[in-house]
Amino acid sequence: MTLDHNLLEIIACPVCKGKLNFDKSNNELICNADRLAYPITEGIPVLLQAKARQLTSEELAK
Repeated sequence: MTLDHNLLEIIACPVCKGKLNFDKSNNELICNADRLAYPITEGIPVLLQAKARQLTSEELAK
C-alpha cells in the first residue's frame, strides 16, 4: 500500500509535531526524533502514542 504524498507533507508526529517518514516495508510512519513507529491499519495512520512501537537502534541507523 502506498501513502499519498500530500498526506505525508501535512501529517506530523503527535508527540513532537515533527516530520514523519513512510516505511513502506513495515507499513508504518516513522518519527526519528521520538524513535517511534506508528502503524497504518487498513490504510489509516494510527497516530496514537499508546499504539506506537519503540524503534531499535538498528532501525534508526537505516
